[in-house]
Amino acid sequence: MGNRSRRDVLAGFAAAGLIAGSKATMAQTAAKEAPALAKLVADGKLPALASRLPTRPMVVDVAKVGTYGGTLRRGLRGSADHNGILKILGNQGLVRWNLAFTEVLPNVAETWDVNPDATVFTFHLRPGMKWSDGQPFGADDIVFAVEDCAKNSELYKSVPSPMVIANKPATVTKIDDATVRFTFAQPYAMFLEILATPLGQHPTLFAKHYCSQFHPKYNPKVADLVKAANLSDWATLFRNKCGDIEIPARWGNPERPTMDPWVIKEPYTGGAQRVVAERNPFFWQVDTQGQQLPYIDRVNFSISQDVESLMIDAISGRLDMQDRHINTLQNKPTLSKNAKAGAYRLIELISSGAQQVQIYLNITHKDPKMQEMFANKEFRQALSLGINRAEIIEIVYLGQSEPYQTGPRPGHPWFHEKLARQFTAFDPAAAGATLDRLGYNKKDASGFRLRPDGQKVFFAVDIIPTLYPDAVDTMELVKRHWADIGIDIKVNTIERALYYARGDNNDHDAATWPGPGGLDPMLDPRDFFAQHTQGTRYALPWATWYVSGGKDGQEPPESQKQRMKLFDEARGTADLAKRGALMKQVFDLAAEAFEPIGVCLSVNAFGIAKLNLANVPSKEPDSWSWPNPAPAMPQQFFFT
Repeated sequence: MGNRSRRDVLAGFAAAGLIAGSKATMAQTAAKEAPALAKLVADGKLPALASRLPTRPMVVDVAKVGTYGGTLRRGLRGSADHNGILKILGNQGLVRWNLAFTEVLPNVAETWDVNPDATVFTFHLRPGMKWSDGQPFGADDIVFAVEDCAKNSELYKSVPSPMVIANKPATVTKIDDATVRFTFAQPYAMFLEILATPLGQHPTLFAKHYCSQFHPKYNPKVADLVKAANLSDWATLFRNKCGDIEIPARWGNPERPTMDPWVIKEPYTGGAQRVVAERNPFFWQVDTQGQQLPYIDRVNFSISQDVESLMIDAISGRLDMQDRHINTLQNKPTLSKNAKAGAYRLIELISSGAQQVQIYLNITHKDPKMQEMFANKEFRQALSLGINRAEIIEIVYLGQSEPYQTGPRPGHPWFHEKLARQFTAFDPAAAGATLDRLGYNKKDASGFRLRPDGQKVFFAVDIIPTLYPDAVDTMELVKRHWADIGIDIKVNTIERALYYARGDNNDHDAATWPGPGGLDPMLDPRDFFAQHTQGTRYALPWATWYVSGGKDGQEPPESQKQRMKLFDEARGTADLAKRGALMKQVFDLAAEAFEPIGVCLSVNAFGIAKLNLANVPSKEPDSWSWPNPAPAMPQQFFFT
């Protein structure tokens, strides 16, 4: 990234003509639709397009006006790859990111008003919008989704964090059918940016006319449905039927109405070999010629059990667009070599991350002795000094990175030298001396250190190899480096569902994940303090305490509480200079606490797209907060 900020780095996308905007005026022509839908209209099986579209549909300023037809082929990996579907279908929130990741644009909401202190946000919806089953969409749905669902303690232990500021959730009220108001107790200047991320989708997730039948407030006989489904409670039934942002069940019920461009026909359920979604006849976007989107008829997600199968599908031309699971540096030469034969091109993915492999020792471990060891900052510092990062970068990342801990990337206005660089020098002698001083100076016959209670220093590091094979290679080298200073670990490669289950139960010793926050430090700050209840793996119970306002989880130490308070204040601060000053304090405290252990700066990745797939940008951000490729609007991709 050199010495440029996120805005400087990514704003070039706009200049290159890569943004699919929404400000173009729809051409004065009759609206047009896919031939299959036109036939259904002619046969009397579907209402005319004019009555299916909102009064003012969202107009997408496409790079090229497309043609209808075809199936977009993608690959999933195993039974818990639901976000692979979300990143194509599920990005229909009130607002969205532009392609440059610099500006929030209208989406389901046509316009909005914000009061001067950023406590009241009034969204004006597109009149006449409909769910995928043809039922009206409006303010009642948003009020239901937030007030009756997101704020229901039986459905959610705590209100989803995008809807909360300073431990107080929004109050959502209907002004009229097409106007809804969010009111916060304190300023929330980042609310629109948070809404543009995947976790901001709750307001448009649940169709009241459908999901209310599984809610006791609206159906006094819901217990009968629970019993008939052989379930224990209505909340489980609700999730099975209506899903949630990040669970497989979101894509497991073809009856669930959505606002998505394609709707599920063959669901994502146990044992499924593929997931199929077909065009939504009531989708609310058109191109500049008045053609209803999406252009492509359906999306077919094949389910593979290993990355090798996905690679074979990719190089043989059986995938039309893919980056997930295959975008490791080790795979790039193979994919480049076979690009002509597979009739695809490579797409550049600009990393927004901070860390390629973040190591989280579980500071809240259930075992008191393990907790005592992991919670000792000097123990973590010693392990960091024991990692030969130069060797890892050369072998695993082909020299494409640099030693790094965490924090905004070099060149970002908020770059923090200490947070990023401390304890990255390889100094096994200093590491060993620190461990000796901490009481780990005795060793067993194999040369591994013993704890003061006589037990060997040993722990497992959980990794999902199907998602991050580079992390496995990295940790195998770290295992050797740490063995040289007397620390024994197990590189514990497990399936994704088990990885999450172990985290949810706080059963893990340690885990790895790519560290976010390089270009979007406020959108995903999980490594700066305990903020993410699935992602802050060094202290998930602290994160639960934070998002629940202290009602659940474990109370964190004072440094964490200070960071939580500072971050909440920063989220509510519109002045960027003041916001940056508050975040510097967060980074100062995080650097002093030294909780996760980083390896190297996150590297740019890549994906593939077939040569005949048009309107796909040649480069795009690579981020969970910008859930690529969704903000590039796959509904405007088409086959030439």
